[in-house]
Amino acid sequence: MGEKNLLYYDDRFLQHKTTSHPESAVRLMTCTERLQAEKTWESWVCPPFEPATKSDLLLAHDASVAEVVEKFCQQGGGRIEVDTLVSPESYQVALLAVGAAIDATQKVVRGEADNAFCLFRPPGHHATPDTSMGFCLFNNVAVAASYAVKRLDLSRVLVVDWDVHHGNGTQDIFWRDETVGFFSMHRYPFYPGSGDRHATGEGPGLGLTHNLPVTYGTERAEILSRFEHQLQKFAERVRPELVLISAGFDAHKDDPVGDLGLESEDYITLTQQVQEVANTWCGGRIVSLLEGGYNPTRLAESVQLHLNQLAGDSSA
Repeated sequence: MGEKNLLYYDDRFLQHKTTSHPESAVRLMTCTERLQAEKTWESWVCPPFEPATKSDLLLAHDASVAEVVEKFCQQGGGRIEVDTLVSPESYQVALLAVGAAIDATQKVVRGEADNAFCLFRPPGHHATPDTSMGFCLFNNVAVAASYAVKRLDLSRVLVVDWDVHHGNGTQDIFWRDETVGFFSMHRYPFYPGSGDRHATGEGPGLGLTHNLPVTYGTERAEILSRFEHQLQKFAERVRPELVLISAGFDAHKDDPVGDLGLESEDYITLTQQVQEVANTWCGGRIVSLLEGGYNPTRLAESVQLHLNQLAGDSSA
């Protein structure tokens, strides 16, 4: 029997050097400082884990994606895409992040942990089958979801994305997939421009994508209510055996990149709502992965509240 709550972190995640870019190492440093100061860290176990392999990346990406990132980093890094900076170390750091997502998924699916949180970078949900974009190199949550189905023999997985930006990469990867349901609540219209409510998948995946676009200025209570009701209805369709969260915290009212007017405590409510779905369908099994959140102080607050809610539910 394993530990109940697993926290995936490694100082190597700080080596993805992006200078003054919003997605910087300061995000994780502020989070770890707060989690340790507030004693949250003590209730979570930090397991060892290994980087993903190129074979693992093929679960969600064309082979060219890894080749492009690896070569670009070997040549010294820079702006690999208009919004995305990398350093020479970024390729290895990105593989480590995917490895954390895979290991967390393995342990939760096998019953060695009730839930897990990956405190890592770079984020992943904008990375498409064939390109890196939007601060993201590889799609961490998509590789984890595919791993759960193809390597751990699950029939259905639900990805819940509450980042302020639409998870276009995750949607693209599972657009025609009948095994992974994708639910995204995001600001709309907004970067990257995708995610309208009429986008619901194609072919075998028709009806397994659900977008909840939110207009800037919508009241917090309305946002949380719509999230709860639409997520519960969608989960009934998916009937997941595992829930993965693309946990971005940039819908916070103080975020300099996103903002949907949410407060830090609203992430307790969002977490509870996902827990209700996970408790109903898959024994509470949740793997949460950090995406955005670019006000380091508010990010740290929100992450702490998210972890406290995850841990509190699992020990009830």
